[in-house]
Parts: sequence; C-alpha cells; structure tokens
Amino acid sequence: MLAFGSYAIVVIGASRGGVEALNTLVGGLSSDIPAALFVVQHIGPHPSCLPEILSRAGPLPAMHAVQAQTITPGQIYIAPPDHHLLLKAKSMTLSRGPRVNWARPAIDPLFRSAAAVYGPAVIGVILTGGLNDGTAGLKAVRDAGGSAVVQDPADALCPEMPASALHHVGADHCISLRDMPLLLNHLVKEFASKSEDRPFAARWRTNP
Repeated sequence: MLAFGSYAIVVIGASRGGVEALNTLVGGLSSDIPAALFVVQHIGPHPSCLPEILSRAGPLPAMHAVQAQTITPGQIYIAPPDHHLLLKAKSMTLSRGPRVNWARPAIDPLFRSAAAVYGPAVIGVILTGGLNDGTAGLKAVRDAGGSAVVQDPADALCPEMPASALHHVGADHCISLRDMPLLLNHLVKEFASKSEDRPFAARWRTNP
C-alpha cells in the first residue's frame, strides 16, 4: 500500500462517447500505477454498469464510489448515478446537490474538490463530450498547480467538451486517446518519484 501523499490523484470527466473512450484509457494503464483514479461519466439517474465494464477493460478494479469511502491507490472510483462525487483528504463523499451544467453527476464538482484538497498532486483529464462541463473544474486544477490533460478534439467522438477546455483553460497535454494511457502512466510515476523528495506539507493541502 502506498502511503498517503506518495500517489497522484487522477480525475477524469467524460460525456457522449465516454464509455468507449474510458475503455481505451483504462485498458492501457499500468497495474501498479501510483494513483487513485476518479471518473465522472454523465449518466444522470440511470442505472450504470460502468464499474463492471471498466474492470474488464483493464488491470485496475473499478467500483462506484461509496459515501465516506477511504481512498486507495490502484483503484478506479466512479460517480454513482444521480450523485456528485467529491474528494476530501483521504476519503470521498457523495452529494445529491443541484445539477451543475445540467448534470448530476457533474465533472466540475469533482475537479474543484480535488484541486482544493490535493493541489499539485491532481491530474485532470477531459475526454469526449458535449457542452462545457469540466472547463471550470480543469481551471481550478491548473490554478492549484495540477496538470491538465485534454483529448484532442479532432480525436473525440464529441469534440465540444475538450474544445471548450482548450479554449478557456488550455492544457499541459492535448493528446489523442490512443496515446493518453502512456502519458498518464508517465505523469503519475514522475509525480510519485518526485514526491519522495518533497516534505509532506508541500505535497498536500490541509483542507478537510
């Protein structure tokens, strides 16, 4: 088990075309990736079998997030139907608060909460989707010192969401879905190696 503070926090947002994109993304991740991954796929209140789909697609176990669940690296946590997923220090919480960008679960609440608590440990990923959910959240990630990864709009089934993020926020990496798993594997391992040389207080924020 990796110690708290020694692994990255990867937050991923997707909408239309997202299930196929997430399948490709998680299929290329390393089984020993030093990160905890959190996914919002726009599904509304409808039943979802996304955890089973993603668990079959790659080496990491995927599950719907549970209220007050402790964060464990090497896991994929998915916002359950009709609930926003928010991160706290070492744990997560669920909310049935107002829809954000007409969606619940929505991407922005996850990204903002991750940025507020984990700062530069966060890698925000925007995948295919319509409208602009994720744009404000990705800005919060970058403003907190985290990294922004955006799927190339030309590569996305629905380019609006990544195009909005690029236009309003920019990205540290704008990349095709095919190349994204290799990039994420590299980024999180780089963070983990550097974290060994940084004091704990400099790596994580104290927000509950």
